[in-house]
Amino acid sequence: VTHSTVSSSLQWCVATSSRTLFSRSLSLFAIMPVKFSDIPKGPKDLLGDDYTSKISLKCKKSAGPVAVTIETERGSGGGLSSKVGTKFAYSGLSFDKAQMKADGGHVLETSIVPCPGCKVSFKGNKGADLGIDYSTGQIFATSVLDVKDMSKVSATAAMALPSGLVLGGGATYALSGKTGLSVMDLSASYATGPVFASITSSSKFTKFNVGLLYKVNPDLTLASQTTHSSSNTFDVVAVGGQMNTPFGKIKAKVGSSGIISGCLVKDLAPKVTLTASGSMPASDMSKFTYGFGIVM
Repeated sequence: VTHSTVSSSLQWCVATSSRTLFSRSLSLFAIMPVKFSDIPKGPKDLLGDDYTSKISLKCKKSAGPVAVTIETERGSGGGLSSKVGTKFAYSGLSFDKAQMKADGGHVLETSIVPCPGCKVSFKGNKGADLGIDYSTGQIFATSVLDVKDMSKVSATAAMALPSGLVLGGGATYALSGKTGLSVMDLSASYATGPVFASITSSSKFTKFNVGLLYKVNPDLTLASQTTHSSSNTFDVVAVGGQMNTPFGKIKAKVGSSGIISGCLVKDLAPKVTLTASGSMPASDMSKFTYGFGIVM
């Protein structure tokens, strides 16, 4: 066997493996379903998550198959209020959230998977909603019925395409009072390389929300959110960014009202995370507000 023959065989094996791996990656991407509410998720989360004006402590502890969570917040008067919750599964029924609040309120969220790709859920708080999530291939559909007051039913559907385009729509039908379609919106997003863009309609197509996200490098990401309507053709909701540093994750943004905000997310120890946030109007630095939370 000559050296050239061995070299050619190795090149053929590498090329074949690369094509197989690439085709599998495409097929995995193609069947990744996306919820309608998650279509504009990227810019929305970067500009909304982690910013807080509350002082809180959240403790999580597993006790066998049961997970217990205690959340404590300090009120404006200095008083403390806590919420105690748990999650567990029994005989195929998942208790995703069973929580008792300081004001005497209760939260109960349960779910069950009757067949592959289908999840039936119940969420009870001040209201009570029965929902069904169904996903197959590239499609993710949801429906929610208000079973307490029988006032409305909602449905959404979204499809993710191999090209990076996601299309979706949602509607709400009022069952009481002024019956008929009360909400009807469309949404779309497109991702290619470091760029992500989304557009979502609201108020029955009278307003459009645009989100943009650009990943400059593995450590720096920029994002913006704007709204557009006939009464206000261009309104900047927020512009900001996120940077990963050895000290922690640093985020900053500027809102349309001139509010400047920043936050730091840092792991103090394994499974102990600190989030510190502050904001102030650009015109009056004396109105600085802050908040921080610890999750452990």
